[in-house]
Amino acid sequence: MRITVELTCDMSQALGTRRVEVEGAVTAADVVRLTRARFGERAAEFERLTGVAAVAVNGVRVTHGRGLRTKVADGDRVMFVKASAGG
Repeated sequence: MRITVELTCDMSQALGTRRVEVEGAVTAADVVRLTRARFGERAAEFERLTGVAAVAVNGVRVTHGRGLRTKVADGDRVMFVKASAGG
């Protein structure tokens, strides 16, 4: 099962790629864990950047459902979305 992971602009600049693919994920939490593992020595930087990003599965923030327990399926897109503030 292949999942496409899209990173925020800040993540892509720091980590050198805009998009990665992971396999074997069942939940959004698995996708985050497998994506972190893809960055090896830069995993700490990935972790820091995920602290200011929301996670969305197929365009829907996972906080509006089961959170990181949200199930994923082959062909899904998981996106890290930079949190924003405004007024």
